[in-house]
Amino acid sequence: MKKIALSLAVMLSLTGLHAQHKQAQNLVIVTLDGMRWEEVFGGADSALIHAFTEDPKEEEKKWWVNDANARRSTLFPFLWSEVVAKGQLFGNRNKGSYVNVTNPYRFSYPGYNEIFTGYPDTAVNSNDKVLNKNTNVLEFINKQKGFEGKVAAFTTWDVFPYILNAQRSGIYVNTDTDTLAGNAAVLKLTNDFQRLAPRPIGVRPDVITYLAAREYLKANKPRVLYIAFDETDDFAHGGLYDQYLKAAHAEDAMIADIWHLLQSTPGYANNTVLLVTCDHGRGDKIKKQWRDHGAKVEDADQIWMAAMGPGIKPLGEDTHTQLYQRQLAPTMAALLGFDFVPAHPVVKPVSNLLEQ
Repeated sequence: MKKIALSLAVMLSLTGLHAQHKQAQNLVIVTLDGMRWEEVFGGADSALIHAFTEDPKEEEKKWWVNDANARRSTLFPFLWSEVVAKGQLFGNRNKGSYVNVTNPYRFSYPGYNEIFTGYPDTAVNSNDKVLNKNTNVLEFINKQKGFEGKVAAFTTWDVFPYILNAQRSGIYVNTDTDTLAGNAAVLKLTNDFQRLAPRPIGVRPDVITYLAAREYLKANKPRVLYIAFDETDDFAHGGLYDQYLKAAHAEDAMIADIWHLLQSTPGYANNTVLLVTCDHGRGDKIKKQWRDHGAKVEDADQIWMAAMGPGIKPLGEDTHTQLYQRQLAPTMAALLGFDFVPAHPVVKPVSNLLEQ
């Protein structure tokens, strides 16, 4: 799985930023593990449909349209209806918008470390279950007044308690086999789904992760909620392009569901920012490398991000911008009105999301 140029520093000059920016009261972060920008901005790839699915004709009926805009809307209807109309999307390299990871490894643990600590630490170089020594932005927010005990993460991949160092940080991290506490029938039913559902990728399905996160939000009202999906990466590694597309489409639907819930819930409605991104890219120049990522896969440093909510201008699909994964951690804090200043160095937030 996962050199900042002088011009970027100039671009991200943020004099008086927090005084001008309308702060959100809440933040929901969603990651789609290993989800390529190529599909996000261009929809299904015909070459991959024909080479990596059992029934190409059937898959083309589901996903293929000659127009790229219509094709991407077929795969990601929520991103290309509500988010594009109300927020901003970055990473369409065909239109001069670039988002890159800066860690050299281009797989999951290093990617998530970069997302949440703002620090592409070269010592974070495996996917092993090792407690992360770096301070992450979620634990920083969890210590701020009014956010204590109000930060939670729901993840499919069971390495996240180590990535986020739940042992030290005090963040509530629910993953894989973790159940939900409470007597409500819906919480018990969610636990039953988790216990009884098949596990085609070895850990609980993304939909179980989502349902657990949704019911936790209803019951506990966190100020910051992180949902980490995983199936896109697992099906890609397996070379199952049809399942990869289905997982991506389902994850878009789950993002839509959580957004609509937020907008119908007092305290969250019109007060919550949604931020969506991924941990690493995948191969594309060499088509068979779509299954892969890592230091030796040229395209694997290419990612994307999307956001909408209070204070974010509805500019739609951004062009002619260079952003980096390491900017996400300080951006998350800035969206809530905080300056994330950990022991390790971090760059400035994404100014595009913070300008009035």
